[in-house]
Amino acid sequence: MSAFTVADVKKLREMSGAGMMDAKKALEEAGGDIEAAVDALRAKGLAAVQKKSSRTAAEGLVGVAVTGTKGVAVEVNSETDFVAKNEQFQDFVRKTTEVALGVDGDDVEALKAAAYPDGGSVADKLTNNVATIGENQQVRRMKTVAVSSGLVVPYMHNAAAPNLGKIGVLVALESEAGADVLEPLGKQLAMHIAAAFPQALDADGLDADVIERERKIAQEKAAESGKPENVQEKMVEGAIKKFAKENALLSQIFVMDNKTPIADVVAAAGKEAGTPIVLKDYVRFQLGEGIEKEESDFAAEVAAAVAG
Repeated sequence: MSAFTVADVKKLREMSGAGMMDAKKALEEAGGDIEAAVDALRAKGLAAVQKKSSRTAAEGLVGVAVTGTKGVAVEVNSETDFVAKNEQFQDFVRKTTEVALGVDGDDVEALKAAAYPDGGSVADKLTNNVATIGENQQVRRMKTVAVSSGLVVPYMHNAAAPNLGKIGVLVALESEAGADVLEPLGKQLAMHIAAAFPQALDADGLDADVIERERKIAQEKAAESGKPENVQEKMVEGAIKKFAKENALLSQIFVMDNKTPIADVVAAAGKEAGTPIVLKDYVRFQLGEGIEKEESDFAAEVAAAVAG
């Protein structure tokens, strides 16, 4: 009996971009472990590099709010996109995000326990929404950024309503420069962040487990090259440096001109303003990031492939 299902093959194909038979074979060799199958396909050059952050499956809304030098992003999930368009749900997300501005840290439980503007707690209002709208909803996560001086600039990509949508971004700029300088710079940086999927502010902030996973994939590719061991080591280190450069925000190439590193964009803006500007932090929340929905239908050809 197969250690994986028809749906697993579909999921792997969507994650990797690999062909049906390649996906099936990779799952067989990985004993049904989808993440291991993705790594195997990538090592063989059969999978497109696809960041988890782009695999959006849940519905709902992301909200952003800013007050003074502090900003917060909150994600609230629903079962269907229909509910995300519901005025009651949108009002809940908007007000909950505003409440989050007064919550210390990024503690969702503290947010749910906080007082809701209409009375009771955020959790109480959420329970009422579930009962009246008739669909499960969850306050999933929040993140706060702040600067001592400067500006936090919000941006919502393809907004469903003011400060509500599917990709919310906050850019925290530390500086003595005025809002007339920081706001347009922050918006351009936010648009870059929405499009470029940075995984951390700088290379040191990249997840160690992610780096180790990339290292193992690079080692497999290098070993298959048949080159001397010292050359393989250089190939691996080169691959890791490239990965870090492409996934750390400050070293990413600015999407607006396709040639300047983000760190240089910020430095140039500070020089022009006559005062330093520091990109201190950022938030990028994409709706449903890392959540996978089960699909009920699947092509008969894939079912036949698994069976065969």
